[in-house]
Amino acid sequence: MNHYTFLCFCSVLLITSCIRESSRQFREIPADALKDKIAGGWAGKMIGVTYGAPTEFRAQGKTYEDSIHWIPGDIKGALWQDDIYVQLTFLMTMDRYGTDAPAKKTQELLAKAGYPLWHANVQARKNFFDSIFPPRSGHPDYNLHADDIDFQIEADYIGFMCPGMPVTANQLADKTGHIMNYGDGVYGGAFVAALYAEAFFENDIPKIIEKALLSIPAESDYAKIIRDVILLHHHFPSDWREAWNELEAKWGKVQICESGTSFNIDAKLNGAYIVMGLLYGEGDPLKTMEISTRCGQDSDCNPSNAMAVLGLITGFGGLPLEWQEAVKSIGDSLFIHTDYSFNKAVDQTLAYAGQLIIANGGEQTGETFRISIQDPQPLPFEESFPDLVFAKRVPVSDSSHWQPEGQWEKYGFTNTHASEPLKEKAIFSSHAGDKLTFRFQGTGVSLVGNWVKDGGIADIYIDETFQRRIDCFFNHAGQQHLNMDLFHITGLPAGIHTLQLEVKGEKCAESEGARVYISEAVVFNTAPKTSKTHRFSFQ
Repeated sequence: MNHYTFLCFCSVLLITSCIRESSRQFREIPADALKDKIAGGWAGKMIGVTYGAPTEFRAQGKTYEDSIHWIPGDIKGALWQDDIYVQLTFLMTMDRYGTDAPAKKTQELLAKAGYPLWHANVQARKNFFDSIFPPRSGHPDYNLHADDIDFQIEADYIGFMCPGMPVTANQLADKTGHIMNYGDGVYGGAFVAALYAEAFFENDIPKIIEKALLSIPAESDYAKIIRDVILLHHHFPSDWREAWNELEAKWGKVQICESGTSFNIDAKLNGAYIVMGLLYGEGDPLKTMEISTRCGQDSDCNPSNAMAVLGLITGFGGLPLEWQEAVKSIGDSLFIHTDYSFNKAVDQTLAYAGQLIIANGGEQTGETFRISIQDPQPLPFEESFPDLVFAKRVPVSDSSHWQPEGQWEKYGFTNTHASEPLKEKAIFSSHAGDKLTFRFQGTGVSLVGNWVKDGGIADIYIDETFQRRIDCFFNHAGQQHLNMDLFHITGLPAGIHTLQLEVKGEKCAESEGARVYISEAVVFNTAPKTSKTHRFSFQ
């Protein structure tokens, strides 16, 4: 290439670069305004979670109709809320490894943290110690809680540090969410983070919701239930309880991990309650929190997410003065199990927001951030348990389905009335070669038992074909778990199958014994979920 040709080539590149730069659109926000909005988001999270905390799971499959007593002084209780301290662990991972911290490092810090966990989070912890790492740790093959609410209540920090950047938020959500969730479980966190990303520059709540929906696949059940809430709000604009009744009839029983119970920790149903509070609350903080709370189920998490949206819209300075003062009074107090306070969370989130703004085509000029506008793009579609429906629960005492071989012993009896016989809750064995066979008709099964400090090792077979080895030891953060999913499989051909467990008489080094405890099995079938096609009564 001669000198003239090289200069021409450089000129073309420069002109092309200038055209691209001039076509790029930016939003501007002063640094102090950005900090105020981030503070409003964190404060809203703290306010909402303490507002709903006394009602958590006290209304299952029904609305909460008792009195709700909350005063601003209650905000100090946020220092002990897992909705906040768990995701602060994720921030601590970023402090150590940067904004692009590997998902495995985040899982490790979650697994080794000193606090108890439940559902998808505790399965991710167990998976870490069983050498099952992201994204497998959240995959439905290894996590029956894949669609649960966990990531939805822990994705706030992502949205808070991605002002007007839904694509960047999705990239972080995709990586972190698959530590403990999959499918709708990941979409819950992505949707919430997108709500926040949009709320930095938009105060019209229906518009925020519509824009946030563009970050998740339209064919997902999560997107469908949010669309249903929007439809119900249009049809019952002044009666959220009528809308709730219609929503419950269609979606109230669609979940896997607690099949057959009224307890529902599914991300999409609880996500619908966030949106119901936002739409019917009409921007009023108390009304928004009350409706999200009264919808029931995980009724501290849902008003927490809804109130965080309002906190971002108004900024910290737009919150009621008494609420501001209550947050400020604990501003330097540490959230348990973390080295974070409210003030540090705000400062670090602002710092990471600045890094992400610049890394994604924006800039900081003096005291103003210029943010390169991003058009929302949905995450790839994935479905945790397609067409899987609950069939029945079969306790281990049902001899018509269970066949023990060897030296199994009975464990845990109840006798609620003197006239009733003792009821067996579980059986256990630590003897190598002991077997337990469960015969069932369906397309999937979950083997339920205990994760305990004297748990041992067993091999699992389906229709005489080896599946994998399980380890029933668990004793982390002083926590053991009863009635957990020890193993599950779905997608079997319809028909009669056998699940067989063989005790190995072995244990990991940390375990105090080699016992394998079994309490029941949950059987699933494959059929189109009627809730997906159910039409509302008014259609």
